[in-house]
Amino acid sequence: MAAEGPAGDSPSRSKRADAQRNREAVLTAAAEVFVTAGVDAPIRQIAARAGVGMATIYRHFPTRADLVTAVYQHQIEACAEAGPNLLAGADSPLDALHQWIDLFVDFLVTKHGLADALQSDSDRFAALHAYFLDRLLPVCAQLLDAAVETGDIKPGTQPYELMRGIGNLCIGRDNDPRYDPRRLVALLLQGLRRPQTP
Repeated sequence: MAAEGPAGDSPSRSKRADAQRNREAVLTAAAEVFVTAGVDAPIRQIAARAGVGMATIYRHFPTRADLVTAVYQHQIEACAEAGPNLLAGADSPLDALHQWIDLFVDFLVTKHGLADALQSDSDRFAALHAYFLDRLLPVCAQLLDAAVETGDIKPGTQPYELMRGIGNLCIGRDNDPRYDPRRLVALLLQGLRRPQTP
């Protein structure tokens, strides 16, 4: 029988917890590095930011495509989980929608280069895109519906149209430093607002 540690955890459970922490650290670091250096950034840069050795990264993610896919899924989950939390904690559904769209834009920036990184695996890319829609469309719909219900925005905006429009506004950000998609996204959101009656 395995000896238990000071907190009552067995050594194998402690190792699993350490492995999970390392995996989370790598995913967070990789997402940050991908934003600034793209998905082709050196693995050593990700390892340094995560505070782990390169062997740890390769143990969890044997190929770059595995790492990129995992970062993408991790970001989708974070964005999906944020929606209901923001709705519960924000001052209004409109504030929650704005905050969620900020996260969504961050996610889209992280996604840059994903298709290139997975170009040899179109099935994997298609599955990720389907997962993206399955997880995020309902969250966007919930936020839109709540903002319509309180009279903050006009009814009729479809979640897919909004997400697609924001995605299109984010294209080109990386190769033109003069372009800030957030300004245009803010204008788009302003256009959703219900006109105030005098």
